[in-house]
This record gives sequence, structure tokens and C-alpha cells, in this order.
Amino acid sequence: MMPGAQPGSGRQGAPANAALAAALKESGCSYASLAHRVNELGRRQGHESNYDKASVTRWLQGGQPRGNTPELIAAVLSHRLGRPLAPAELGFIADRQRPVVARALAYREDVAETLHTLAELGSTDISRRSLLGAVPFVAGALVTPQREWLLWLVENQDTPRLSSAADGGRVEQVHAAISMFDEMDNRFGGGQVRASIVLYLSTEVVPMLQQRGAPPHERRQLFTAAAKLAAMAGWSSYDNAEYGLAQRYMTQALRLCAEGGDRVLGGQILAGLSHLSTNLGQPEAGVELARVGVATAKHAGSPLGLMRLHAMAARGHAALDQPREASKSLRAAEAQLEASRGAEQESPWVRFLDHHYLAAEAALCFRDLGNAAEAENSAAESVRANADRRRRQAISRSVLATAYLQQNRLDEAIGTAGEALDTLSGVHSERSIQALRDFRSRLRPRRGEPMVRDFEHRSRAVLGSAA
Repeated sequence: MMPGAQPGSGRQGAPANAALAAALKESGCSYASLAHRVNELGRRQGHESNYDKASVTRWLQGGQPRGNTPELIAAVLSHRLGRPLAPAELGFIADRQRPVVARALAYREDVAETLHTLAELGSTDISRRSLLGAVPFVAGALVTPQREWLLWLVENQDTPRLSSAADGGRVEQVHAAISMFDEMDNRFGGGQVRASIVLYLSTEVVPMLQQRGAPPHERRQLFTAAAKLAAMAGWSSYDNAEYGLAQRYMTQALRLCAEGGDRVLGGQILAGLSHLSTNLGQPEAGVELARVGVATAKHAGSPLGLMRLHAMAARGHAALDQPREASKSLRAAEAQLEASRGAEQESPWVRFLDHHYLAAEAALCFRDLGNAAEAENSAAESVRANADRRRRQAISRSVLATAYLQQNRLDEAIGTAGEALDTLSGVHSERSIQALRDFRSRLRPRRGEPMVRDFEHRSRAVLGSAA
């Protein structure tokens, strides 16, 4: 055992919060004793908590306790040591003094802090866009939300599954707004609608949840609806190439979803984070997030939701050039699609999913694996099926063009890419633009051919200059 290590702690090496570790060692206070005394002091001050040894371990690993808990920890250790200690001397940061872009990466134990963070993030997003537009995607910050979500999942296995259908009143109003935003997003792209989603979420829905007095069932439904809106804010930010913002909104969405208890929606939020990770060059994280999503939704009665999660795992495996694993995940997705009894029997959060969606995702997998014939078949099916969804049309046409190019069918590749370019008219979707840029980059070895030069010239107004 290392010097200073506590029996049964299971930790090796220096803790992330060395200041707290030093104070614990000096005081002789065990993990269990500290947790018990913090709970006891909190109850005397009107704050109920159930901290235990695992909670102290999380604090030592760098976790920030909720609410006024840092003050309670400081009070307990001050009493044991016989001298005053401030939370900052124990490695704790006053949460609301941290920049919102940092706080929004955290999955907070205290949902009140989550609501405060979302309100501030939305306000800053709307009024001071230049501060947030370039915030980075932080792959390492995905680890803690995954762990905390899995802990919630284990601890709430027996929680009753609530219907996600609106029961009227405020819940029905929020669901109506969600439907409207969803329709606009599908038709015009996320860039056109994201500001409206953020404004409604932060100025209308978050204040509803900060009020007290709603019946528990209604409150949980409102949390679920707010989680859906936060996820939509993340997805539309992603569609607008604001990847760091997308990660932050989706992380907060996951925390709200735990409060609502909707496992289907939780799986879909994890699917969005998986998609984001894989497309930003972190396919290992994409696969892990999809696996957590499958664990979340496997007993939630949603084959379509599981279909999407298996498709996301396939995307990650394809990006990692793992054809066997990608094929296995695609077969699992197809099996779930066949198991579904139709969209009307599914949660409203997944009714947009169908075999055409799977065809589009499979086409991307086959493209990345270099299986041009299969990519062509799947992308062509997606193009035929999604005439009213211009973003999906543009992406699938770009993938189809790449499949033609991989088969050395240049005329068809350029013609299909030109159709994708036409489809982008009136669609504010950076994802669609990036898909077509990917195709254009594959034309570099053939830049000497006239039709390639013509396409590059024509595409500049939408795609910018070729590198």
C-alpha cells in the first residue's frame, strides 16, 4: 500500500485533488467518516444528502461537490484540525465563478446547477455569440458524463418508465414547440433554427423548471422535454459547425434526461454525442458512447432507438477500419429495425428513424471502408427516399458521388455532386457542406481534367476555395 493510501480506496498514484487528500491525511478522517459528518452537518442546516465513501473518492479524483457541500467539507475538516479552512484551500472552486464554457462540460450532481448553467450558456450564446462560436470540442471531457450516466442507470434500474407523451398544459406546449423546431430543422438545416431553440429553452423552459410546485409527474415530463430541447440545441449547433457548443448542450441534455428518467431519449442523446465524436476524428469515443447508449436503451422497448445506436457503433468501427466489427453492428441495427412494430408503437423521440435512415448511415460506413458498390446501393436508396429532407439529400448525394468516384465513374460522380450542390440552396447545414467538401477533396488527383476544374469553379460560392 502506498504511503497515505486508505485501506480499500482502490486508488493508486497522486489524487487529482492533492489539497483535499493532504487535509484528510492530516486530520486522520476516513472516507466514510468524512461523508457521514458532511451528511450530518448538512441535515442540521436543512440540506439532505447521502454521501458515502464513493463520493469522497470522486472528490479526490477532482469532482466538484454540489451546492454548499464544499463549505460543509471545509467545516468538518476545520473542526478536526482545529484551524479554519476555506473551500479553496481544499481544492474546490466556487462553481459559479468558473466560466460557463468550462461548467457546461460538467455533468453536475445538483440539477439546480445544471439549470443555472443552461440559462447562462443560452444567454451568452444569444447575446455574445463571439465568445462561444469557437469554443473547442474536448474529447476527454466526455469520460465523466458517461461514468455519471452509467452510475445513474445502475442506481435507477427499478425506476418506473414514464411515458414521453405530453399530458397537456405546459408539457403539451413545449412538445408543440419541439415539433415546430424539428420540422424547421429538417427542411432548412440547423443553422436556420438553432437560435430560436436556444432562446426558447433558456428563457421559457428553464425558468419553468426553476419554479417549485409542479406535480412530480409533470415536473419529470418537463425535464424530459427540456432535455430534448437541449439535445436539439446541441444537434443544431453541430449542424452549424459549432462543435464545442454542441458537446456542451448535449452534455447538459444528458443530465436533464436523468432527472426525467427517459431511457429512450438518453440513448438518443448518447447517439448524438457518438456521431459528433466519430465525425471529429474520435471514433474510439464514438464507439464507447454508442455502447453506453445501447446499455441505456436495451430494455426501454424502442427497437428504432437501438437501431440508431448500433448504426453509430458501426460508423465508429468503419472510421477505425474495423470491417468485421462494423458489419456486426450493422447486422444488429438491421435486426432492431426488423423488430420494430412501426413508428407509432415507438417513442416520439425516434419516430423519424426508418430503413432509409439506416441506409444513409450504412452508406457512410461502406464509403469509409472502401466498399464502393455497397456504398452506391445504400446512398442511392437514401437519395430516392429523402426527397423532402434536403440536408439528408445533400449528404447522401455527396456519398453517392464518392462511391461513383471510387469506381472510376467520373462523369456520374461529377453529375451527382452537382445535384448535391443544387440541393444545398436554402439549406443552412455545415454538415452537408462538409460532406461535399470531402468529395471535392477526393478529386485532387484528377484536377487536370476539365470537368473537375469546372466543378471546383462552380462549387466555390458554396464550399469556398479548394485547398
